[in-house]
Amino acid sequence: MTQGEAFTNPDGLAGLTAYDQTGEKIGSVEQIYLDDRSGRPEWVTVKTGLFGMKQSFVPLAGARRQEDQLHVATTKEAVKDAPRVDADQHLEPEQEHELYRHYGLARPEGAGGMAGGMRPGTAPAAGGRGRGDMAGAGAGGGREFATRAGIGEHHNEEMVRSEERLRVGKEEETVGRARLRKVVVTEDVTTSVPLSHEEVRVVREPIREGDGTRAKIGEEEAEVTLHAEKPVVRKEAVPVERVRLETENVTETREVSDQVRKEQIEFDRAKGERGRGDAKGQDWRDRKQGPRH
Repeated sequence: MTQGEAFTNPDGLAGLTAYDQTGEKIGSVEQIYLDDRSGRPEWVTVKTGLFGMKQSFVPLAGARRQEDQLHVATTKEAVKDAPRVDADQHLEPEQEHELYRHYGLARPEGAGGMAGGMRPGTAPAAGGRGRGDMAGAGAGGGREFATRAGIGEHHNEEMVRSEERLRVGKEEETVGRARLRKVVVTEDVTTSVPLSHEEVRVVREPIREGDGTRAKIGEEEAEVTLHAEKPVVRKEAVPVERVRLETENVTETREVSDQVRKEQIEFDRAKGERGRGDAKGQDWRDRKQGPRH
């Protein structure tokens, strides 16, 4: 779809609610800018900003109308960041080029030359001219605009005050390693073991008469074997316990400090202008800061 191809009557655009390509509401359509040669709408201005006090230019390229809604082929952020151009004045060719570059659009062939600017006019019918026939418009190049009825000529300027907030997050890092290993050491162990052994003692027992023991004179030997217990040492490996490493989370509180920046809004009152508490007409400045954190 070429720019403004689907829109030939600017009266049908004023007052619509503009939505971006994701369906997010942008603002109300205030003014329509027309191609001075074809008379077709090319640009519209949409109220944006705090309390809708700012008007931003939005291209009609790829836009579509749905009942009282105008769905444009760009994003709300792109509209809010569009170059500042006075909506109640001529749209000069240089300004139009800047808008095309901002939205990443190619300037259509035959649309406005570099000579001459645009002047405001009423909305013409399709293919026609507005009030006064827009004399001399064909010689110049740019956009004329049709003003929505009831819109005042006084527009307030605004600025956005910003400040930095401290956002503290957490990330995990490696702070050390714990290793579990097994080594062999030697230690002296002493234990008591009961041992028995045999000893020799002489037992004498008298023989009584009548026992029938015969006497024999001569040499004789007798021996007995002695026994004794001795310690025998052997070693065996036996499991005695299980050992493992575990980690646990310990939470501690730390204070984090850093510097943040914030903007302050200042305004100056001109000399000689009387205001509250300024009876002498001296320079007066009011500084308003944002909330303290």
